[in-house]
This record gives sequence, C-alpha cells and structure tokens, in this order.
Amino acid sequence: MTDSSTGAGAAYGDRDPDALARRAGERANPDRDQHFLVDDRVLDRIPAYLPDDADASRLLEIGGGAGALTDRLLAVVADDVSAGSDADPSPGRLSVIERDGAFADFLREEFATAIDDGLLDVIEGDALDVDLPDFTACVANLPYGVSSEIAFRLLPEGKPLVLMFQAEFADRMVASAGESEYGRLSVSAQHYAAVEIVERVPKEAFDPQPAVESAVVRCTPRDPEYEVGDEAFFLRFVKALFTQRRKTVRNAIRNTGHISGLDAPEAVVDAAGEELLRRRPGDLDPSVFAALAELAREHGSPTEV
Repeated sequence: MTDSSTGAGAAYGDRDPDALARRAGERANPDRDQHFLVDDRVLDRIPAYLPDDADASRLLEIGGGAGALTDRLLAVVADDVSAGSDADPSPGRLSVIERDGAFADFLREEFATAIDDGLLDVIEGDALDVDLPDFTACVANLPYGVSSEIAFRLLPEGKPLVLMFQAEFADRMVASAGESEYGRLSVSAQHYAAVEIVERVPKEAFDPQPAVESAVVRCTPRDPEYEVGDEAFFLRFVKALFTQRRKTVRNAIRNTGHISGLDAPEAVVDAAGEELLRRRPGDLDPSVFAALAELAREHGSPTEV
C-alpha cells in the first residue's frame, strides 16, 4: 500500500490507473456499464472543476471502480483536513458508492489507511437504491446506462456536481431553446443548476473504450430566474409537452393531458395567448415553460398522475 497518515495530501492523488486496475484483479466489464477512466491528465483535472467556493468537506463519488478517481478525490479531502477545516474528521469525508462487490472490496483494501483515518467510506450498493450519505459536492464518472436517473437523484439536492456523461447526453443538458438538442433534459437540468460542459473526453481515455465520446459537466446549484408553485407539476408538464415537440404548443397541451395530469387542457388553451400557442415546445425557454405551467395549474385543474 502507498497510503500514509492523515493530512499527508501527497500520499494520495498519484496512483497509476493501470496499476490500480491490475491490483484490483478485475477488468472493467462494458456489459455492466463499466469503463475505467485511465488518462492521468483527465483524472487530475476533474476535481479542479468543482466551483472555487464549493465545500469539499463531504465529497461523494458514484462508481468507484478500481479507484483512480477515488485516489484523486482523497487528495482533496486530505488537503482539506491539513488546512484545518475539520479537526475531527469522521468516516465519510469521501463516500464512494460502488455496486460491484469485487471492486468495493478492492477499494476497502487499497485505501485501508484512508478508511482507518476517517477519510473514506465505501458503500456497496446501487446508487439508485441506497440511501445517499450526507455530502457537500459530488464528483463522479457515472455509469452511462443510468446516468440520467442518477443525475436527477443528485440535482434536487442542490449541491455542486462534476459528472462524466456521454457527450450526446451532456450536449442535451446544456442546450438552449431553439437548438436541436434542446428538450426535457435541458429544461429539467437547468431548473436546478447552471450547467456547463467543462471538458470533452475522447473514448481513448477509457479502458475498455466506450462506443461514444464523453464530456465532463459542472452543475452549479442556483435558484431559477422564475418561480413555480408546484415543482413536480412543472417538471411533469415539461415532460408532457416535449412528447409533442414537433406540434404547436396548442396541440401539445391538448394531446398530453394524460401525461401532465390536466383535467381541462382546453381551458388552458383558451387562457393562453395566441402567439404562444403557435410556437413549438422546443422554442420555449425555461421561464416561458414556467409561466405556462402556472397558467395550466390555474386553469387546467391538474391532478396527480
């Protein structure tokens, strides 16, 4: 082992990802949505993408694998302890959720000193099912097959996120109204945070290589520039209209009452302005969606679906 005592930040952050994979004795299995990030330069940059004012006292990683990113994040929390931000660290300064039992066991062995020093807690389980530990920020190379579900479990927490996604998914997260990639994902993600792509990552940075390019996305929590009276209805209404993205807003409202839960969609159409009704969902920015959702709540007699 190469770990050393608490506070020695240099003891973490320089493990070779290929050597970690060899010591783990398990190859990443693409059939299980496993692709190890093995490019040291990318690994070194990822933690630095956290916002400058982010609280790094309780970090969360999802999908630790053989621990290459875990090692870099341990350097962050070890430096945080050295700086005296928490004189009495408790287990979970870095919490790693790993669903593969073999890799969870390896992380506990490889970083045993970090666990003993109260810097690391390894949680074996599925990130969609386990109780999330308390965390102040999350940095992760997500399993791409469930990245949407995990992202929308994390975004409502209102914490800074630095997450690796498929590039196509990332492009949809950051898209603006009127762009071809703009859709339900764009509106929903930007409802919770300022979302930006901070780095594009080629497939060659992974082993085994995925079939697609990737991108690192930073989500900085902030209040939206609009208000919604019922967040669940707002998100459901956005989802409903984007199922009819090529229709006019008028027809999208009429056709999706079974999704949005509107009992009186025609009343919403009657209350909305003609100019708005002639537009298409993909041309409405989030604030317009919010205003329309409030109009729908007022006139459309929404019920739970």
